[in-house]
Amino acid sequence: MRYDDFRRSDNIDDRRDDGGGGMGGGGMGLPMGGGGLGIGTIIVLGIVGYAFGIDPRILIGGAEILTGGNQSPSYQSDRRSAPAKTGPPTDEMGSMISGVLGEIDDRWDEIFKASGQTYKGPRIVLFRNATNGGRCGMAQSAMGPFYCPPDRQIFLDTAFFRQVETKFRGCSGNACKFTAAYIIAHEAGHHIQNLLGILPRVTRLQQQAGSKAEANALQVKVELQADCLSGVWVNREEKKRPGFVQPGDIEAALQTAAAIGDDTLQRQSTGRVVPDSFTHGSAAQRKQWFMTGYQQGTVTSCNTFGAGVL
Repeated sequence: MRYDDFRRSDNIDDRRDDGGGGMGGGGMGLPMGGGGLGIGTIIVLGIVGYAFGIDPRILIGGAEILTGGNQSPSYQSDRRSAPAKTGPPTDEMGSMISGVLGEIDDRWDEIFKASGQTYKGPRIVLFRNATNGGRCGMAQSAMGPFYCPPDRQIFLDTAFFRQVETKFRGCSGNACKFTAAYIIAHEAGHHIQNLLGILPRVTRLQQQAGSKAEANALQVKVELQADCLSGVWVNREEKKRPGFVQPGDIEAALQTAAAIGDDTLQRQSTGRVVPDSFTHGSAAQRKQWFMTGYQQGTVTSCNTFGAGVL
């Protein structure tokens, strides 16, 4: 991925120097899909979900790419958090992230304007280990990247990108930069869903669902749509900046999508696949919907719910 000419966004809250100090808490993680959350975090997110009419799974990464972690870390409670740095980060990783966010915002602003709508992008919070997640409780590395709808913020521990490469074997070499962009664009896809009112509608449908399997199926549609919307951004960005996508980049995104499919993760962790428990979609589905967005480049092509559901 070539990103040297990307517009750097200053809508970044860089808390990586904080290192998780001053957050307190920690303790035993509870398994949730492939990840793990502290019981206190789950309780807080449940309250937030109830208050805002949003499924807590959407708040924590039930609307997110799974991490596979099983423990939430513990931290010293007597450290003071360092002041967050705002504006575009200057290190290589931070610069890439702010560049990707800048281009995501620009392309989605164009798409929204074309339909007579106003777009305001999400804010990305970079952190290590743990940080204050605002109205979504404590953000922890074990939760993976996630989007907080009430605050319209994406929380991201950049160590996750390394996990995708080494733990999930989702990419290798220089192509991992494009994989990182795909992950950020996926989170931004949830922001688009939030702006369009899709997330609260799905929550209402889940509350009316007759079974957990039915509610899970709706969650899968949310995730696959976010994958598709990430593909839409890649399509629009490639047209705007020819040469942005380099050989092997699309294949890396598809490899990552397959590596974090529910069936892949379940097969690796338990040796069996239970489709009714899927919350993100199978490897084949994730690859299919990313490619749908990438090839067609339109929001209407990302209707994973089908006519009449929403």
